[in-house]
Amino acid sequence: MKRFSFFLLIGAAALLALGGAVMLLWNAVLPEVLGVKALNYGQALGLLVLARILFGGFRGGPPRGRKPPFADPEMRQKWMKMNPDERARFREEWKKRCASPPDATDTKP
Repeated sequence: MKRFSFFLLIGAAALLALGGAVMLLWNAVLPEVLGVKALNYGQALGLLVLARILFGGFRGGPPRGRKPPFADPEMRQKWMKMNPDERARFREEWKKRCASPPDATDTKP
């Protein structure tokens, strides 16, 4: 219970500090550059929460979503068992899949 209270306190302190940082940075940069109004502390906290909702930030640990192929131990084992020809075919297939689409203005014959 003490540990939970400690981390809750640290989390609240971090939130308050981040709110202050958002307010200071906003008020130092944006009113002069974009001509927007200055924020008060409550608005800065609200903006911070909105950013969290929209962009999903403040996560601890590794990023979620797709992992690189070799983060999986099974894939690493598979790679180690491949011979050089199989590895070359694998690389070529990944190049095909990950290549950017051709530019519409590209007029190569």
